[in-house]
Amino acid sequence: MDGVTLVRARALVGVASLGLAVLVGCSKDGGAKGAAANAGPYAKEVSEAVPKIEKAVGLRFKTPPRVERRSKEEVRNFLMQKFNESMPAAEISGIERTYRRFGLIADTLQLRPFMLELLTEQVVGYYDPSTKVLYVVDGADPAMVGVTVTHELVHALQDQYLNLDSIQKVTGDNDRQVAAQAVIEGQATFEQVKAMLGSNSLSATLPGGWDRIRDMIREGQSSMPVFSSAPMIIQETLIFPYLSGAEFMRHFDETHPGKVPFDSMPVSTEQILHQSAYFETRDDPTTVTLPELGGGAHSVYANNLGEFETRLFLFQHLGDQNAAIRGAAGWDGDRYVLFDTKGGDGIAWVTVWDSKIDAGEFYDLIDTSILKRFRNAKPKAADDASRTYEAAGRTIRVTTGEVAGRPVVLYVDVPTGAPTDVIDLSKVTLGK
Repeated sequence: MDGVTLVRARALVGVASLGLAVLVGCSKDGGAKGAAANAGPYAKEVSEAVPKIEKAVGLRFKTPPRVERRSKEEVRNFLMQKFNESMPAAEISGIERTYRRFGLIADTLQLRPFMLELLTEQVVGYYDPSTKVLYVVDGADPAMVGVTVTHELVHALQDQYLNLDSIQKVTGDNDRQVAAQAVIEGQATFEQVKAMLGSNSLSATLPGGWDRIRDMIREGQSSMPVFSSAPMIIQETLIFPYLSGAEFMRHFDETHPGKVPFDSMPVSTEQILHQSAYFETRDDPTTVTLPELGGGAHSVYANNLGEFETRLFLFQHLGDQNAAIRGAAGWDGDRYVLFDTKGGDGIAWVTVWDSKIDAGEFYDLIDTSILKRFRNAKPKAADDASRTYEAAGRTIRVTTGEVAGRPVVLYVDVPTGAPTDVIDLSKVTLGK
């Protein structure tokens, strides 16, 4: 979900930390004492964690990290302020309306108040790259504080080598943003585990290894009622950086020991999901540029989903995980635009694919998803290249075609009576 960026992931620290705290407890071997000079709140936790983190990551802190204690209400207000700064009204409105049109959230869900409630659920601590301070809730469970401080100190170290604040402010490229977030949160989770266990080999020190950690993080959902009630798209995009991101970093650690990926960040969720797309022959996504809209439509908001959220879109409506993974696997780029019509919101979404076979499979699956999503969908028109349905006061048209020799699929959803010819595929441009 574009714009929520790193702020949205902080809400899930409680899930990650809860699972890890259960797994490794408050195990601390004392660590190196070189950071003992750190004064202030949680000096002991910081002193023990800093040398372990430096050893695990392979980087040293340039300046001593600051930690400040705040009341739960103060931290809650701080996080709400950060959320509001990163999510202006127009941005979150565009996201909310887009996800409703894709059928990913209920029409009745008000995204801003829900995300604010989710963001502050069970918050323990948060590193702010703009102030360079790690804020910890006063009176929090000591077990949770130790784990959270370790996790957030990794972010503090990252921020000294990678401008986290600038990543938070990226807009208009959701896929790239989520990929960067996966590295940031994935590294923090992976290095946190290494630092706490004191070993690079999780399998040697932890029964079940990373698989068990993944299970525990997911099991932690049950302790977060707001998170548990969230739509699938919100749950999965929040969990993704911690699970898939940590798995990406585990592989990076194995193939690039002693290094960090900051100079060559993955630029799409495809590169997080598929090791070969990053570690073997790097496959950067195709950039899709949409032309001006036709049919009297007025553009409101534009962004992309990326392979991961394309997969979620298919799974939402198919209810078949294998089909969703298979249907999104050939993704190579996408762009959608939300627009106004006289009858209400419409959306047009162009996806580009690795091959005609991939595009054809997606075309068929999205057709099936329409029939499953709209039980009363009635075919209005069909030929070899397009299919049009009328359902629930909407007209949905799916079209296959080519742009610059590349296979593409165009999905258009408008109110009944509004034109569907809002995108001229001959005017779409592709680039790398």
